[in-house]
Amino acid sequence: MTEPCVLVADDEPAIRRLLRTSLTPQGWRVAEAADGAETRTALQSGRVDVLLLDLGLPDIDGIELLREIRTTHPHIPIVVLSAREDERGKVAALDLGADDYVTKPFFMAELVARLRNAIRHRLQQEGTPPLFASGDLRVDLVRRQTLLAGAEIHLSPCEWDILHLLVSHAGRVLTHRLILGKLWGASGDVQQLRVYVRQLRQKLERDPERPTLIITETGIGYRLVIQEPHPTDRPPPPAQDAH
Repeated sequence: MTEPCVLVADDEPAIRRLLRTSLTPQGWRVAEAADGAETRTALQSGRVDVLLLDLGLPDIDGIELLREIRTTHPHIPIVVLSAREDERGKVAALDLGADDYVTKPFFMAELVARLRNAIRHRLQQEGTPPLFASGDLRVDLVRRQTLLAGAEIHLSPCEWDILHLLVSHAGRVLTHRLILGKLWGASGDVQQLRVYVRQLRQKLERDPERPTLIITETGIGYRLVIQEPHPTDRPPPPAQDAH
């Protein structure tokens, strides 16, 4: 299998070195860029499967570079590196089309998971299948049918619209503003959205108070997690011949 390539665009040599030494043993190929100019060159000159973009580059504002990359490389997955207090920067980046964000300092296992989710999200967007599966949730986008552990779940029109949007961008953080704009335009508000998300969780989560499917990104928005099938959903192993 070809190693996935992550382009790390960060002006801190220590961060780039940490990521290179941590990701390489896990089967990643790591390319590096210290500023916006090097990021553009790397994107043009080689195969990059996902971009890890620091918003604090020295030669260009990270948001402006993200806007540019989304025009020149619309299909590349982008995970933003962000300072913990830079919530406005996170929201702006996600609204411009970043697939996810990671705050500094970060846990390596979480970073790897988010990089892989960003790649899966982009592959899904290129050909979103009509039938979505995550854990014991099944969503048929054509028939507008929702199944949980094989049982049909009845959703209101607004609940369905929110779930449809989350499924279409599974694995990506969707900001409150993006969801409201897609579904209600100027007439929607965040509190209204929270009510519908709470209702969705009541119907879809094993424990609505500790959701594992529809995750809140505090102050930002929501993410639909792509889960592995539960053991009961997997096909049984092939029967062994009796001797």
